Amino acid sequence: MSDKIHPRHLARKAILYVRQSSSYQVANNEESRRLQYAMRERLEQLGWEQIEVIDEDLGRSAAGNVERRGFERMVAEVCLGKVGAVAAREVSRFARNRPMTPILTQMGHLPAPC
Repeated sequence: MSDKIHPRHLARKAILYVRQSSSYQVANNEESRRLQYAMRERLEQLGWEQIEVIDEDLGRSAAGNVERRGFERMVAEVCLGKVGAVAAREVSRFARNRPMTPILTQMGHLPAPC
């Protein structure tokens, strides 16, 4: 376990957010999707027992005003304090809009990504 992960984190669920930007990527880039789903194992290694996989935004771009219900649900859960960790293969899975990144990390009191 990491020294940055405390019992208060593990007491809440972890969310694994899986997304590919287009239906073409979903159909033709199985390796990316496989690697994203494989992050569940890492969350288990870090001590999480309750892991929710949110993948309903597969094939939906983060650019523009496209509705992403999975993302919206994830943000709501973080804001309600129900989440101890959020995992995604890349920060771009959350938002392509760079100004959104600090807002998302501050909202969840998460360390800013490198």
